[in-house]
Amino acid sequence: MSHILNAVAAVTLAASLAACGGPQERDLAAADRDYQNQLIERLIDAQPGDVIEIPEGVFAFDRSLSLTVDGVTLRGQGPDRTILSFQDQVQGAEGLLVTASDFTIENLAIEDTVGDGLKINEGDNIIIRGVRVEWTAGPRTENGAYGIYPVQTTNVLIEDSIAIGASDAGIYVGQSRNVVIRRNRAERNVAGIEVENTIGADVYDNVATENTGGILVFNMPNLPQPGSQTRVYNNHVFGNNTGNFGHAGTPVASIPAGSGVVVNSNDLVEIFDNDISDNRTANIIISSLHSTGYSSYSVQDDFDPYPEGIFIHGNRFTGGGDNPDGLELQGLKLLIAGPLGRMPDVLWDGYQDDAKLVDGVMPDNLRICLDNGASELVNADGPHEYANPALTTDQHRCTLPRLPVIELASAQ
Repeated sequence: MSHILNAVAAVTLAASLAACGGPQERDLAAADRDYQNQLIERLIDAQPGDVIEIPEGVFAFDRSLSLTVDGVTLRGQGPDRTILSFQDQVQGAEGLLVTASDFTIENLAIEDTVGDGLKINEGDNIIIRGVRVEWTAGPRTENGAYGIYPVQTTNVLIEDSIAIGASDAGIYVGQSRNVVIRRNRAERNVAGIEVENTIGADVYDNVATENTGGILVFNMPNLPQPGSQTRVYNNHVFGNNTGNFGHAGTPVASIPAGSGVVVNSNDLVEIFDNDISDNRTANIIISSLHSTGYSSYSVQDDFDPYPEGIFIHGNRFTGGGDNPDGLELQGLKLLIAGPLGRMPDVLWDGYQDDAKLVDGVMPDNLRICLDNGASELVNADGPHEYANPALTTDQHRCTLPRLPVIELASAQ
């Protein structure tokens, strides 16, 4: 299925960009090219407790920046006033790479990096506030993979930030613990906001629109830890119908355009009190590794590919499911809803761990539960090549214990 979806997505994206001419990269004719060396030197010489103020202006860089000192604040004058452009980058894999703890990066923009925009690797007590990462020519496969990208981190706050144009995820937190992602805007990325293999995350008060998929909660194999306990709430997830422009072979390349909130292979996920609308494939998708095309790869023996303990309740759904991405999903809609209908708000691929069934029933704590008024759930019957999809809402009318709030000192 992923091959068909990728082809359709590529054609759709190419056609849409050709029709409108596509956005243009920032004109750097008047950019300050002399500030680069000064900022590099200040980052190298930084000491714990330093506040590095970057003035207002557009500054051009041809190489990566790096911060390796704990306890530093890097502060601009605002995400539309302090702009670090890497459009002419010829050296380095990121715009800014941070390998430190107890730091804050705030009030600045990072544009047009060759690779990831802002990458944080192995740090604790991290604040990203008021940061914009953008590829200004719009959605392109050639764009960097990740916008704001903490990985293997602990106690992370990302707030009041913007991510646009990433060829993988605009805001991505991976293999981390104790994370709050709030009041951000993600648009025109493949994945707007993605929480992957992370233990304990609250994702709330965000806007995700015009992505391929709005908010993703994933577990992938062959990584140091599986993720669980993510709450997705009070978000506005609408119109995520951009054709998939991710790199072939990456997990997000299998995401169909028109996906609102997607849970894949993750456990203990609570999705509630969101406004989710007009996502043309489905407003919520619950799926396993088997639906990504990755199940044929070498996978560690103890990896659990099944989403379990998923609780969907109190969301407000409007539209969506009217024009799924790809021939197989179009066929599924036709079988379930007819030519003029739409997919139910919740699409489940139907994969479950039959070895865990007790008398033919999944234990309560492992169920996919829907307590969302008149909303319905369709079982796509993935294990049988989607031969017998069916509405199975009544089998999923249940509740689960509420997940705990993520306690983060910086988020108080």
